[in-house]
Amino acid sequence: MMKNSDYKILLVDDDPDILEFVSYNLKKEGFDVSTANNGEEGLKQAKKLIPHLILLDVMMPGMDGIETCDQIRNSPGLENTLIAFLTARGEDYSQVAGFDAGADDYITKPIKPKVLVSRLKALLRRHGSTHSEAQSNIQDFGKITIDLDKYQVSYKDKKLDLPRKEFELLTLLSSQPGKVFHRNEILDKIWGNDVVVGGRTIDVHIRKLREKIGEKYIKTVKGVGYKFEV
Repeated sequence: MMKNSDYKILLVDDDPDILEFVSYNLKKEGFDVSTANNGEEGLKQAKKLIPHLILLDVMMPGMDGIETCDQIRNSPGLENTLIAFLTARGEDYSQVAGFDAGADDYITKPIKPKVLVSRLKALLRRHGSTHSEAQSNIQDFGKITIDLDKYQVSYKDKKLDLPRKEFELLTLLSSQPGKVFHRNEILDKIWGNDVVVGGRTIDVHIRKLREKIGEKYIKTVKGVGYKFEV
């Protein structure tokens, strides 16, 4: 089992007080913490450090958190890095935009140290258990191939760069073709009970997956959830 000191966390925020406050509390828990004060520097640091988790402010001058997250998700080696947004904005549209860009969690300001540490530990725990339980296997559905070890999906022999949550959603649905997964079950298994997300979050991710692999594989069961068909 990994210790806190084994985890690299990158904080990206244009507020020096937030950087100092959050950094202090995470270092006190033993985490290996680095900081950046804007999106461009955060992206540069992320490519250099390959952190396990990035804590990213949404509202920053220049390249904001949404754009930074999107670029991180499209950077080689960072596809599986966890990303949690820090924001004072609770509007549903900003959450949808954040999850659409590939975020794993949302943490609102003002920050409560114990809550922050608990949320980040839960994220890292789920991340670790997912990888430790992963077996060396490839799911082949004809035109779609899912490599569970490499977190890669190919469609018609073309590699797709899926954000982490899209990959996990596709993997969950395809794990039992034909089974209807209820919306609450999907939220619990992909986002976890400790993460509060808007009702549209699943729909946004399903829409994005359908744009990449077509309409035929993921079916909507009205009022219930979704299923994967081959």
